Formats: sequence, C-alpha cells, structure tokens
Amino acid sequence: MQTYKKFLLAAAVTLTFATSAFAAEKMKMGIEAAYPPFNNKDASGQVVGFDVDIGNALCAKMKVECEIVTSDWDGIIPALNAKKFNFLISSMSITEERKQAVDFTDPYYSNKLQFVAPKTTDLTIDKATLKETLKGKIIGAQRATLAGTWLEDNLADVITIKLYDTQENAYLDLTSGRVDALLADKFVNYEWLKSDAGKGFEFKGDPVFDNDKIGIAVRKDDPLREELNKALKEIIADGTYKKINDKYFPFSIL
Repeated sequence: MQTYKKFLLAAAVTLTFATSAFAAEKMKMGIEAAYPPFNNKDASGQVVGFDVDIGNALCAKMKVECEIVTSDWDGIIPALNAKKFNFLISSMSITEERKQAVDFTDPYYSNKLQFVAPKTTDLTIDKATLKETLKGKIIGAQRATLAGTWLEDNLADVITIKLYDTQENAYLDLTSGRVDALLADKFVNYEWLKSDAGKGFEFKGDPVFDNDKIGIAVRKDDPLREELNKALKEIIADGTYKKINDKYFPFSIL
C-alpha cells in the first residue's frame, strides 16, 4: 500500500510540474512599440499602450512574469519564429497568409479600415464610386498591414500607393502633403485625430473594411495558444478587459 501511495505522489508531482512548467519561466512578449494608442514609447522610453496592458493582464492570469521585447514591424513574425519572444501582441490582423506562418489566439479586439485626409479635401468616400473618387490620388498606408494589402488588392490600378515602415512616418507624410489620404485602422486614426498634428484632418466616409480581427500570434502548434485563450476569457469575464478598454476608448473595441 505504501508503495502504491508513493507512486501516486510521484505521479502527482510529475503532472504538476508538467502543467506548470511554462508558467515557471520568464516569458517575453513581442511588440512593435510604434502604433499608438495600442503600443508606443512614452517620453521616458517605456513601452506603453493597450496591447501592453492586455499582455500584462494575460501574464498575470497565467501567473508568469513577462517582459517586453520590441521589434520592427516588417520582421516581427520572423522574430517570433526565431524565438526572440514567446508570443506577439502587437495589434496584428488575423489573415490567412499569416496563419501559414503562425497560430493566432481568439481575437482580443476588432478593428475597421477607414480613410483620413485633410478637412479641406473634398473626398467623398463611397464604396460604389471609390475608384472614380480616388483615381490619380496618392494614398498611403503602413507596409505589411491589412490596410496596405487592401489598397493593393482593390485600388492599385487607379492610385499611387505609398507604403511606410511605421504608421508614424505615414502620418508625417500626410501632414507634409506628400500623400492625399491615408488608409489605416480606425482606432489608430481616432487617436491621431485627437493630437495636435491631426487637428486639420478628419475621417472620410465610412470604413471600407469592418471585419478586421486582431489576435495574439504564437509559433505553430505552441500549446501557449490555449493558455492565452483561457486567460483572455478570464480577463473579459472578471472586468479587467473592460477597465483597460475604457482607459483608451469611450466605446468597446472587443
């Protein structure tokens, strides 16, 4: 009987270690840090934003210590697959192309694509007449984003597309008059339009794409995906998610 009890105890210890092994390590979350209000650096150089707060809340639920690792957007998926970090939480749209390289969690927010342009510009953005309206225009977007892909897939034959390494550089060219308009995530545009730089600009028309699901990326077949999904459900259920949402937006983005 004693031998049997020792066997059960050993089995229990082994199981506990196996199920909590990932939680014992220090995890790294990958973030671009150039996409306010979701991720950017404050005046002190600290990485802040919605993505950071959600990532920290998920780590707290998983009872694991997490640190931020920044990466340029263009190389952020290769950096994940090169094990520079454990998961990628940087406002990344879930697309079929990206799903060939990484696995995604359930969406942690939803976004839309919408044009912004100077208030003085007479741009009537309507899906039915979009090509006619924008013909000959120079339109900007961030490179390797859903907005850039949407422009290339839908308007490349009638407009000149300018792609930028960061959203911040895209806004700089818009304010300098080097592009006629930008296409970007609605909530990123929303934040920028509130800034001093964005005061002379406005949304043009309704969103041209309104089903942009944003997920957390992990390496293919990584069991961490299910742990993140579980933690995401928990922070939604206990109100943590809403508190973070309300810190940045006066409306729900879930």
